[in-house]
Amino acid sequence: MRKKPVYFGMFTALALIFSYVESLIPFHIGIPGVKLGLANLVIVIVLYKADFRFACLLSITRIILAGLMFGSLFSIIYSLAGGMLSLAVMQSLKYRSDLSVIGISIAGAVFHNAGQLAAAMLVTESLSLLYYTPFLLTAGLITGIVIGAAANEMLKRLVHIKF
Repeated sequence: MRKKPVYFGMFTALALIFSYVESLIPFHIGIPGVKLGLANLVIVIVLYKADFRFACLLSITRIILAGLMFGSLFSIIYSLAGGMLSLAVMQSLKYRSDLSVIGISIAGAVFHNAGQLAAAMLVTESLSLLYYTPFLLTAGLITGIVIGAAANEMLKRLVHIKF
């Protein structure tokens, strides 16, 4: 029996649950689009425990389903832009021995925000959104540390499991 579809369904459900829980948390700091990124915890773990294609498909599926259930078309567009850029950066940095899971997660969070900002500038056809950059980079740093620390602890406990 092939286990990949089972794992895919399990991780998709887990990421959607985290997205739902995050939608219930009043995390408003005055900057549109800033979230903790709980579902990215699942993506980081899958990136380390499975292959890049699996993580990419999971990320796209999660973004589209969460956007349809808890967001809008624009949230899907922004999340896809940020999610794909983030995933590409994390994958490219994953094999560097001098970067920890937390460092990779920080890079992923920062580039997720950068991708969303770039998508927003394209949609609005305005560069004036660049003034959000320092706030989004700071938010990415903080959320990247939190998600990276959680992912690091989970990966320690899943050391013998390969998906």
